Amino acid sequence: MLRCHDKRFFGKSNEGNEGVLTGKNVSSDAFHCGIVAILPELRAFARYLACNRVRADDLVQDAVMRALSARSQFVPGTSLKAWVFTILRNLFFEQERRRRREKKILEDEFMQDAVVQDMTGRENLKDLERFLGKLPDLARESLILVAAYGMSHEEIAQISGVTVGTIKARVSRARSLLKTLMDAAIDHDAF
Repeated sequence: MLRCHDKRFFGKSNEGNEGVLTGKNVSSDAFHCGIVAILPELRAFARYLACNRVRADDLVQDAVMRALSARSQFVPGTSLKAWVFTILRNLFFEQERRRRREKKILEDEFMQDAVVQDMTGRENLKDLERFLGKLPDLARESLILVAAYGMSHEEIAQISGVTVGTIKARVSRARSLLKTLMDAAIDHDAF
């Protein structure tokens, strides 16, 4: 019987990163258990990227399906978490590009008949979530991975496919913009 919390499936890499699947050949059970183990973090990350619970759940489902179908591309001894987070991130940006193209086509075709909806219907969300949603995608992603998941700049750089310096700059800009947004809200509420 398979137990997904069985320690024999997981170890630490040379860098001390937990959640690394060890061994030259990772069994199907170990691979599936590894994905199950990171689902809560994957789901939370998707919620911050998508800013919508339903869209985030769909994103996680699609990312897991892609990971399962691309299992042969996973390199044993590396971080399954980083690999699946990369799949989820790439999928998110792919979907965003598609949505922008579709929106542009619809706006071009039906602009005169369309009713423009106000996109500020998030009054019932916590202030922090609202402010995070206003951050640029790349900045929000980097800040969430550092602040919420405690990932190192190096891990995020690997996931994002950019240099460590770029990640540090994104996190710095995200923090600065978040502070500006929060200060502006406080000033607005004071009047």
